[in-house]
Amino acid sequence: MRNWFYLHLRAFAHALKRLVGQPFGTLLSALVMGIALTLPAGGYILLDNIAMLARGVSGKPEISLFLNNDVDSAQLDTVRRNLRGEPQLADFRFVSRDEALEHLESSGLGDVLGGIVDNPLPDAFVVTLRGDDPKLFEALSAKMKNWPGVAHVQLDSAWVKRLAALLELARVTMLVLSVLLGLALVIVTFNTVRLQILTQKSEIEVSRLLGATNRFIRRPFYWFGGLQGMLGGLVALGAVWIGIDALAAPVAKVGETYGVLIALTGPGWKESLATVALAAALGWLGTAVSVRRHLTGV
Repeated sequence: MRNWFYLHLRAFAHALKRLVGQPFGTLLSALVMGIALTLPAGGYILLDNIAMLARGVSGKPEISLFLNNDVDSAQLDTVRRNLRGEPQLADFRFVSRDEALEHLESSGLGDVLGGIVDNPLPDAFVVTLRGDDPKLFEALSAKMKNWPGVAHVQLDSAWVKRLAALLELARVTMLVLSVLLGLALVIVTFNTVRLQILTQKSEIEVSRLLGATNRFIRRPFYWFGGLQGMLGGLVALGAVWIGIDALAAPVAKVGETYGVLIALTGPGWKESLATVALAAALGWLGTAVSVRRHLTGV
């Protein structure tokens, strides 16, 4: 185990020396990989922020439970108790028929309602959910329709379905784009490592004459590709944060026009770690293909 750690540490130092020894080439490779990774990484962050923006502008979707006109206090308490027992509900409020009528009158419909003697509006509960999954809305709606005293359940989920469909389309598009760009990064690393192998051809031949195994010779190249990919991931994170900082003010102004406070959020530590790890893995994969293709013939 100690010998294994020493060999990897030595390979890491050798790869790092190669990267530092050619700063211009290392910088260009990191920029190419970083720019290619910026599009999918920034795209997923942008999609999350767009979803937050749409929810903030449109407000939280709600479910309205309209009660029977002859509902009694026992049924009303039953509905209220059922709502409190639903873990998927964020909040709910009771709107009496008199309150609903006053709201309609204050909204400019007083002249239309002036000739009505009896209040035709029912009591209702307005329910807000914790999530915005359309399937959750449908499931709760079907469940609430069977509650005693409930005459009608109205869903405010049409825009939720449209938003979910658009976001799903955007995510699939970003996934396809990510796969294509990931393949491009593997090809970039493949060619970079191939050039490194050709540059170190004489050194590799001498190492083999001295008894070095293929694993010993390949190990520094694996570290080289992984470190190069890691640098590309760091460049991508930096580019994403620069883009977020540049878009923060325009997005805030858009939110002000709708009366909503919107602040763009960047990648958290988990997303940042995943980006760097993915970039390193792509660099390692490109290296693995390259050394198996070219190192045997050197």
